Amino acid sequence: MTPLPPLSATGPALVTPPPRWWARLLDRLSVYLPVLLMGLLALGSYWLVRNAPAPAAPVEARPPSHEPDYFMQRFAVRSFAADGQLLNELRGRELRHYPDTRSLEVDEARARTYNAQGRLTTLRSEWLGSNADQSVYQLRGAVQVVRDSPASAGTPSLEFQGEALTVDDARDLITADRPVQLRRGDDRITADTLRYDDRQRLADLQGRVRATLAPRP
Repeated sequence: MTPLPPLSATGPALVTPPPRWWARLLDRLSVYLPVLLMGLLALGSYWLVRNAPAPAAPVEARPPSHEPDYFMQRFAVRSFAADGQLLNELRGRELRHYPDTRSLEVDEARARTYNAQGRLTTLRSEWLGSNADQSVYQLRGAVQVVRDSPASAGTPSLEFQGEALTVDDARDLITADRPVQLRRGDDRITADTLRYDDRQRLADLQGRVRATLAPRP
């Protein structure tokens, strides 16, 4: 039996077909793909910037208007010192607070206030206006102000009556630019204007001044 000849390791060469046209196109596009992506991102960013809403203009802070921001009716407000001592008390039919000046207005007002020496002053009027720290009171309409005398003085309290008075507790002053009446015990004094300095016990009366003094024992 005749053996077969060994198989040859070589054979006919394999021929690779040329790539199709779309493969060549994809290959070329892959070279420019990063550039295209960067261009698309740039266009998207530009579009977002153009169509983004404009930032709101800063709103200027408006100063508080002279309009009451809160009311109280049939109220009583008290202020105390650090040691618990009553400094002032304010009552009335209606209270209005104004934020621009931090002032108060009160209808049918009743007030009690103590000065640095502890002397009591009582106030009564149809209308009362007070500053922020309640150290100055403007009184209008049927005004009555009573300032207690020091215990060591042994004299009656001093009472002021009129249609318009201002009480400045910080300076211990009582002023009136309209006719006013002073009463101490049975003594009566009327004048067109008044400036009373309680620290110096001095009353400056102007205009038509009339006095009725009770006889001393």
